[in-house]
Amino acid sequence: MTLACRAGGILEGRAESAGLDVHGFSFRGDWSPTAAVGLARLVRRERPDIVHAHDPHALAAALVAGAPRVASRRVDFAVKGRASRWKYARCARVIAVSGAVAAVLRRDGLPPERVRVVYEGVPDRRPDPGGRAVLEALGVPLEALVVGTVAALTDHKDHHTLLSAAVAVAARVPEARFVIVGDGERKAALQAQAAALGLQGRMVFTGFREDLDRLIPAFDVFCLSSKMEGLGTSLLDAMCFARPVVATAAGGIPEAVEDGVTGRVVAVQDPRALAEALVAVLGDAPERSRLGAAGRRRFESRFSDTRMVDATLAVYDELR
Repeated sequence: MTLACRAGGILEGRAESAGLDVHGFSFRGDWSPTAAVGLARLVRRERPDIVHAHDPHALAAALVAGAPRVASRRVDFAVKGRASRWKYARCARVIAVSGAVAAVLRRDGLPPERVRVVYEGVPDRRPDPGGRAVLEALGVPLEALVVGTVAALTDHKDHHTLLSAAVAVAARVPEARFVIVGDGERKAALQAQAAALGLQGRMVFTGFREDLDRLIPAFDVFCLSSKMEGLGTSLLDAMCFARPVVATAAGGIPEAVEDGVTGRVVAVQDPRALAEALVAVLGDAPERSRLGAAGRRRFESRFSDTRMVDATLAVYDELR
């Protein structure tokens, strides 16, 4: 296996540390000539059986390759524009990370026989200890009931709905605290909204963190309030750590979180429904344990990284 990626990025460093054959290219947009020329030379030298483009940006560069192309699609946004549809139409297979993403691809004109659903997966691992101490250092009392979320602070993650729900939760569960992990262009606006809603002292914006295996296991409830979502790997992390989940019915989320079985699922952009579900789960410790255990079983059966790898290899085998 040979990995081509952006030069100087985090992926390049991690791949080199893992001992992979890595080639970094300068990348400046979907149709970057430098990336396309560099990848063309790499393809001619390596003569791969398959070129797998991880995202639409990579797919543009991969069009220079003569080998069969496989593309991954991780979001449930519409495939907009003739250029995007043209790129995907030239793939032998497109891997969708959920049934919801596959439905979008088919709706937007991709031949159904080329689409395969391979659920995203995350590594099965034990929690890192000390999460509550980290939360305490961030200003969260040890006795608090913690609702945590991990997501980029972007519009489609819809933290606005979570903040609106937090007001109602705080009024009914005074010991509840909210931990927002992530960074992005909406950070300042969300912090201003939290202040305007009177959530000071109840809500912590941590920014980007690399200690999620310590933080997520310390949450009493994991919440994802997205209005668009391919699947949500942070949900899978929470399920791996047997955390009960409260989430919206966006995109592929209901394929991971079954309402009343592995968590609670509510309508998109409905702060009242989200608050009701959070209050119910926060107020019932045995139910939190039951939902968390069921989520862990669902993770083991469907969302491990080994299962994702095996399913991806099966797609490659179709193209031999």
